[in-house]
Amino acid sequence: MINRRTLIAAFAAAPAISTIGAALAGTPANAADLYSSNTALYADPSVVEGVDYGRRYRRHLVDDQSLQSTSRPVRTTVIAPHGGGIEVGTSELCLAIAGYHPADLAPTPAAGPAHDFWMFEGLRSSNNGALHVTSTHCDDGMARAMCAGSLNVVALHGCTASQAGLETGAQAVLVGGLNATLRKYLMEEFAAAGVRAVTASGEEEIAGIAPDNICNRSMLGMGAQLEMTTELRTAMFAPGKNTRADRATNTLPLFWSFTNAVRTAIQRLEATQPVQ
Repeated sequence: MINRRTLIAAFAAAPAISTIGAALAGTPANAADLYSSNTALYADPSVVEGVDYGRRYRRHLVDDQSLQSTSRPVRTTVIAPHGGGIEVGTSELCLAIAGYHPADLAPTPAAGPAHDFWMFEGLRSSNNGALHVTSTHCDDGMARAMCAGSLNVVALHGCTASQAGLETGAQAVLVGGLNATLRKYLMEEFAAAGVRAVTASGEEEIAGIAPDNICNRSMLGMGAQLEMTTELRTAMFAPGKNTRADRATNTLPLFWSFTNAVRTAIQRLEATQPVQ
């Protein structure tokens, strides 16, 4: 059983952004990253929030009365650390899996509760890849706090088929992270939805197995990471409409099949997590 005090304590225990940034200062996230952490990126005066990048999040707060009713506190946070133009399509999926239509944030018709969400988005017309901060170095204060206050975290990422170790043109999702039960449910639900899913292995960035990966910074110290190939994400949007301006209003059935598969897997996991 998880009680409200435990949830609140987890939020309070989340590291301050300045402390994390200091710990990572001068340490490259990986060979491809320009910034060693989100803190380093935010400190760059040439990079402007609202112009070069944006951050969106929603936390669903509950009071003591709702805890005693049929309502329940949010147990899962959905995140897209490389949204917008960095790993295309992950922002829209993050919103939909959290329970909101990406076009207008209206509740989606899919059954089930809403989830908390957080995303970092590249807003540039080009060169958004320079804003990529690898998941083990994601130290955004809100992201850390929200993950630390959730039982479960689902992180959405994009990769190429080559990075995934798959054949050219593969439409697939790699399922990683340290939560073995959630990985199992995701694999089963993707199979039922007709989405090709592969168990992630190999390097940590793809497999999501490092304890300090943002997907594993939950209350339970484990979560799930979904790495979707470019071809899979492209197939979720109408041809010629895979742009930041058009994606949200031009989703195809595959987008919603994928979304509902993830939401169902989350519901199955949450059913095993009673909260008092």
